[in-house]
Amino acid sequence: MTDNFVWYELCTNDLDGAKAFYGKLFGWTATRFEGEGAGDYHILEMAGKGVGGLMPLPEGLPKPFWLGYVGVADADAAIEKAKAAGANVHRVMDIPSVGKIGIVSDPQDVGYALIQGYSDRKSEAFDQALPGHGNWHELYTTDLAAAFDYYAAQYGWTKGQTMPMGEMGDYQLFQADGVDIGGMMKTPEGCPPAWLFYFGAPDIDEAVATITANGGTVRHGPMEVPGGAWIAQAVDPQGAPFAVVGPRK
Repeated sequence: MTDNFVWYELCTNDLDGAKAFYGKLFGWTATRFEGEGAGDYHILEMAGKGVGGLMPLPEGLPKPFWLGYVGVADADAAIEKAKAAGANVHRVMDIPSVGKIGIVSDPQDVGYALIQGYSDRKSEAFDQALPGHGNWHELYTTDLAAAFDYYAAQYGWTKGQTMPMGEMGDYQLFQADGVDIGGMMKTPEGCPPAWLFYFGAPDIDEAVATITANGGTVRHGPMEVPGGAWIAQAVDPQGAPFAVVGPRK
C-alpha cells in the first residue's frame, strides 16, 4: 500500500485560542494527551475520530504552522532513504505507545514529518468523505519536477492529471493507491515553499463566514475547482495557513 498522510499537527503560540477557533469552524474537540513525555499536547477529534494534534510552538520558530505526517512502515529506513535523496533530517523522536517520528525537510526545503506508528489502529485523519477531516494536500515548491520525483520515490505516489495554469505553470495532481490526494505546483512569487493542508467543510460559504467572524483571514476564495467543489485558503488568528474545501449550498 502506498504511503499517505496519516496525521496533521498544529504548532501554535495560543493553544486556547486555536481550540476555540477550530472548534467553531470544524466542531473539533481537544483532549489533552496523557502519554509519556507528551507535555502540553492535545488530540483534536471530529465526532470521536482523531484528526490531528495541537501543541505549543517550538522555541525559536517564528510563527504557527500546520505539519503533515506521512505514515511509513519502517521509520529508520524511511529516514535514511530521505537523507540519501537530499532531505535534511531535523529531529528523530521515539515516543512510547505512539511511534517513531522523523521531522524532515525535502530537497527543496519544505518541512514535513514521517511516522511509524506503534498501534495497529488505522489512521482516521484523512477522509475525503467526511467534514472536519484532512481532504487535500497541496505542495508549493521551487522545483516541481524534482519535488514530484522525490515524493514518488520515497512514498510511491503516482501522477494524476496535469492541469496547465498559464503563467503559473502546471498543477500536478498526485495519487496514493490510485486516489487523488493532492496537488503540486511551483511556488507563486512572494510565497515561501510549503505544504498547505485542506480540511473538509459541509458548506464553503458558512466556513468562510466562520473564519472571518472568529479572527481568521481568508486569503483566496471561495473559488470553484474541477469536480464541483469549492475551496478557500485562509490563515487562522494565530497566523497558521490552512485551507477548507466543500460544496456551495
